Amino acid sequence: MAFPVPCSAPPYMTSDPNSFAYTSARSRWPVILTGIVDDLSRSTLESDGEKAEEGKVLIEKIDALKYDVEHDRKLLPLEDDGLFDVALYNSELERQGPMSWGNAPWLYSECYLYRKMYGYLQTTVHWKDYDLFARQKLEAFKSSEVAVAELAIRYKTLSGQLHGSVNKEQLNLLFREFIDISLWGNATDLSLLTNLSLDQLQSLQGEKARKESEKNILVNDVDLAWQAISSVDGGRVDLILDNAGFEFYTDIIFALFLLDSGLADTIVLHPKAMPWFVSDVLPVDLPVLINALGSASVFNIAREEIDFLREQLVKYNDDGKIIVRSFGFWTTSLAFWEIRENGLGGGHEVWQDLKESKLAIFKGDLNYRKLTYDAAWPRTTPFSTAISPLATNHVKLISLRTCKADVVVGLTNGQEEELEKTWVDITTAKGKPETGKAWAWSGKWAVMPFSSGEK
Repeated sequence: MAFPVPCSAPPYMTSDPNSFAYTSARSRWPVILTGIVDDLSRSTLESDGEKAEEGKVLIEKIDALKYDVEHDRKLLPLEDDGLFDVALYNSELERQGPMSWGNAPWLYSECYLYRKMYGYLQTTVHWKDYDLFARQKLEAFKSSEVAVAELAIRYKTLSGQLHGSVNKEQLNLLFREFIDISLWGNATDLSLLTNLSLDQLQSLQGEKARKESEKNILVNDVDLAWQAISSVDGGRVDLILDNAGFEFYTDIIFALFLLDSGLADTIVLHPKAMPWFVSDVLPVDLPVLINALGSASVFNIAREEIDFLREQLVKYNDDGKIIVRSFGFWTTSLAFWEIRENGLGGGHEVWQDLKESKLAIFKGDLNYRKLTYDAAWPRTTPFSTAISPLATNHVKLISLRTCKADVVVGLTNGQEEELEKTWVDITTAKGKPETGKAWAWSGKWAVMPFSSGEK
């Protein structure tokens, strides 16, 4: 079997006590697995007959997996469940040598964890398509009612401006506003956004508000993204999705703006094909979102504005202007360096597809980690170096990422030290001092790096 493109920088390891990878393996994963057991227990109690018996077996398997994680057991080859990626996972495990949960490349072991659980589901008759995280994704979205209403109001107000005479400069301002909504959707922190009309955005007040909202964006290539997306009218824009719920809602708002404005005439959404990293979007999450927005019992404030947004979404979806396309490649452990000609694990098919896009927008933390190989690059490494083959593969892309993991590139000299000091000061003032390195996974800062695909 061919091997992935090698990376010169070392991977972040779950054995490094100074990394978030270390904390994830020892603190986050057991909690996630406990939540899965709780969810399966609830669903099993609601089942009967053969399905209930299968549910009990699944609970036992997840319990055993949690024990292995907590006791640093070795990672074993995945059992063959008939899907194409088993050979990829097992080949990588063999290539890198023996691994344990507490001493493995973070990216590989975390992907392996979710793929292993999906393999458990595939051994059943009644649970094959079960989303281990559906319940908590929907509940989290419902809990964002005020934020959902506020953004629906903002969308209706700003999109209404598009029906007047809007010039290129005004459209650029609106583009910045909507891309910021999508960027910070993962933080569910609307204080990081401006809340202005188009006239206000053009004023000195708007300029001041924008500078204030952008101060936590460490790498901001939005100007380059605007050049790429506004170079020709219409065309196709791709969103490689991250989290369901509120973040997916903000992504949909961004997609609606692109269609409303004529900056795109087709939006391709790329969800995952299996339950992934707790909250990632699955194909079914689009109808789930549409149904939730249509329920007054779920969202009972700003109904006029939510109905307006939902109607636009349903119309574009019915007209084929919003397309859902899921590749198995997104749930391999491979870095996105394989999005190339002859790329492994379906990377070649993804490359062929994204070349047709005017702009590919990679959402969220995991997609950024995969773009950069989740490697321990010096923080001043150029983004083009950290994405290596992607920088010259004729795919225009931008990453919208709130920083919630170790890897960050593209910083200026001295910026990392300044951020470490700032984070120590912030956490000390709150009476809970943390290492300065934790700024990188605090979610307080963000990056928006761009690649033209033509290095």
